[in-house]
Amino acid sequence: MRSVGTLTRADLAESINRRVGLSRAESLEMVESILNHVCDALAEGENVKISGFGTFLLRDKAERIGRNPKTGVEVPITPRRVLTFRASQMLKDRICAGD
Repeated sequence: MRSVGTLTRADLAESINRRVGLSRAESLEMVESILNHVCDALAEGENVKISGFGTFLLRDKAERIGRNPKTGVEVPITPRRVLTFRASQMLKDRICAGD
């Protein structure tokens, strides 16, 4: 049974359990292993591409001047690395087909 509105690790493990036949513990271990691989790659500065799903991209943003919208005071925004996700065309098509 799926959580309402959110796909969880447990939901993924349950799906693996039903479709592949691994035990619940093995299924959860597989989900954790995959997520750990993705996290480790991103932490090492690698982009992660999952064919047919999308790409997790790391971008380094330079220091820039921002403005406090309430007061109008300019403040420096420190340089940072941001994570973005770009959906594959296949995923976009599948989502749009649900309209």
